Amino acid sequence: MSETRYSDQHEWVRLDGDTATIGITKYAADQLGDVVFVELPDIGRKVGQGGEIAVVESVKAASEVYAPIGGEVSEANPALGDDPAKINADPEGEGWFFRMRVADPGELGKLMTPEQYAEFVKTL
Repeated sequence: MSETRYSDQHEWVRLDGDTATIGITKYAADQLGDVVFVELPDIGRKVGQGGEIAVVESVKAASEVYAPIGGEVSEANPALGDDPAKINADPEGEGWFFRMRVADPGELGKLMTPEQYAEFVKTL
């Protein structure tokens, strides 16, 4: 069973074995507005926890996406190149950004649970 965790930069990560799927939260997608472009990381790129890994652009602004955990990119979501609006429609489902092989699963413990993230968003 996979568990979803959240960063204070509004990224989510879902771990399945040693593979993590990563994207931005519904809150982040709502704040951005209509997403028009996404720059995804290259396969094989390594990044540490908190490192810049992608860029998302909307009609309002461009924003960096940070890796909630460290690892090596194994897949980028090809559907986003043709239809970046998937990020707005289903940010924590079909709008995922990339998958990576996790370097240290213990880093998940530094992230928020769904309940903690919901409380965090209420303070913004």
